[in-house]
Amino acid sequence: MKYRILGSTELNVSVIGVGTWQFGGEWGQTFSQADVDAIFDEARTRNINLIDTAECYGDHLSEQLVGRAIARDRDQWVVATKFGHKFHAPFERTEPRSPQDIRVQLEESLKALRTDVVDLYQYHSWSDESFFDDDVLAVLNQARDEGKIRHIGNSVGSNRNVKQLEKSREMGIETIQIVYNRLDRGPEEAGIFDLCRGQNLGVLARVPLASGYLSGKYQPGHSFEASDVRSRQPDDTRSQRIAEALRIQTEEVPDGVPMAQWALAWCLRDPVVTCVIPGCRSAEQVASNATASERLESVRLD
Repeated sequence: MKYRILGSTELNVSVIGVGTWQFGGEWGQTFSQADVDAIFDEARTRNINLIDTAECYGDHLSEQLVGRAIARDRDQWVVATKFGHKFHAPFERTEPRSPQDIRVQLEESLKALRTDVVDLYQYHSWSDESFFDDDVLAVLNQARDEGKIRHIGNSVGSNRNVKQLEKSREMGIETIQIVYNRLDRGPEEAGIFDLCRGQNLGVLARVPLASGYLSGKYQPGHSFEASDVRSRQPDDTRSQRIAEALRIQTEEVPDGVPMAQWALAWCLRDPVVTCVIPGCRSAEQVASNATASERLESVRLD
C-alpha cells in the first residue's frame, strides 16, 4: 500500500480508502455486522487506513457498523464523516443545517462511531447560501478546540463549485471531497485541481469507479434492482455510461489488468488526488481495490 499526506492535515493516509455509502442500504444490499467486520479485516490486512462515511448513510447506520468494526483498534484509522443531511427512508433526506443541528449531528456521529473524536468532519453537499454561514463555522471551530474533530473538510455537491473551493483556506477547510473518475473529469476541466494545489488541500476522490460502471461488469441492457440508487438514473444515462465504459475497457485498459484496479489507479495518477474512496461489497473487493496501489506507475498522466 502507498500513502500520501492529506493536504495540510499531516495525516498520512492510504491512497486507497473504504467508502461506506453502501452500508446504509441504498445500493441493493443489506449488510450485517459480520459482513462489515470481514470488509475491515481485509482492509487491515491490506494496510488501508482511511474510512469515509456520513450521517445519512442510513440514519447513522453506516457509522454504527463502522464504529463496531474498528472499535478494537480505532487509533489505527483515519475516520472521515459528514454533516448536513438527515436520512428518513431510502433516497429521502432533509437538510438540518442550523448551528444547533450541527452540534446534535456531531454528538450523534461520535456516539455511532464509538469514538471521542472525528479525524475529518466534512460539509456534505451544501448550497452556497448555507455553506457561508459564520455561525455554523463557529460551531465547527469550537468543536475542533474541544478536541471533538481534528480537521474540517468539504464534500462538495458540484464538480464545478469554484466559489466554495476558493474560500477553503479562509474558512479553515483542509480537504476537498469531489466526484472524479475516468467518466467524469470535471475537476480537471473546471480548474478545481489547480485551486486545490494552490491551497494545499487534500483531495478525496469519491465515486472513483463511476458508481460501478468502471468495474467492467456491466453489459448493454443491464437493469438494476429498484433498491439500487442507479435504478433512479434515466435509462439513456445508464446506457451511455455502460457503452463508454466498454469503450474505455477495450481501448485504454491494458490486457490482463482488471478494469476496476486500472480505474482506481487512473484517478491517482496525478498526485493532487490524495486518496480514492471506492465503495465495496465484500472482502474480495477490498483486496482487489488495494491492489490498484501497485499499478500507479503503469497509468500515464494525460
